[in-house]
Amino acid sequence: MTETLTATATVERASTPRRYLMCRPEHYTVSYEINPWMDVTRFTDRDLAVQQWETLYRTYLDWGHAVDLIDPIPGLPDMVYAANGATVVDGVVYSARFRYAERAPEGPAYEQWFADAGFTTRTAREINEGEGDILAVGDVLLAGYGFRTDRASHGELAELVGREVVSLELVNPHYYHLDTALAVLDSDASHPLVAYYPAAFSEESRTLLAAMYSDAIIATDRDADALGLNAVSDGRRVVLAPGAVDLAAELRARGFEPHAVDTSELLKGGGGAKCCTLEIRESR
Repeated sequence: MTETLTATATVERASTPRRYLMCRPEHYTVSYEINPWMDVTRFTDRDLAVQQWETLYRTYLDWGHAVDLIDPIPGLPDMVYAANGATVVDGVVYSARFRYAERAPEGPAYEQWFADAGFTTRTAREINEGEGDILAVGDVLLAGYGFRTDRASHGELAELVGREVVSLELVNPHYYHLDTALAVLDSDASHPLVAYYPAAFSEESRTLLAAMYSDAIIATDRDADALGLNAVSDGRRVVLAPGAVDLAAELRARGFEPHAVDTSELLKGGGGAKCCTLEIRESR
């Protein structure tokens, strides 16, 4: 008798070299509140945040990935969340345009870094918060809206990069960016795989995700509460929050290697590993 295996089970996971941009949290603190995770009355340990960030940074280097660094700017404590700074697709940089005044200077700072590094940059007209709300899965870009990014930016991005952009509505303020509610695990167009938390999305968007990714990993409440979907995958190895134990078990079952990296201090600002990691995609 021939045993039939699912397509997901037969996929051999393979790491691919990545290039990331990160920002050391030299000026990290929680001095304002613009998401439900932030509480100005809680003590933030800047030194611990730096130590946790260093562990994440060294993990990428140990895995052979390239990591560029942008200089932190005093007065911009959230600049550590580099993923929000821009979106890079096929070497083209679509700048961030932040909704809140506290973060507005970050967009030009990141855009200038890319311009100085020789990239083609395009200044956004519409409000968007970079890779926080724009994730690449194969040739498709998933784009969140509802809290930080305006849906109008999705059309602007599609016109700029010539890729399909799929809009997904976020409805739970705790998952205010797409990268807090959905993780791209395998971006190979032949067998894309994501994990997501359905309760973060509108009914219409949940239906759309289910149709697009029938074999997706569905995150539990425990995964979501730990911000476990704010994860970074290189196709085989996945950095995620230690508290995302259900997601870690699912990843192992699918052939991935989960690696827990504690970013609990940075979580006080509403971000984890993915928020700290902007992927530089220089070609398809």
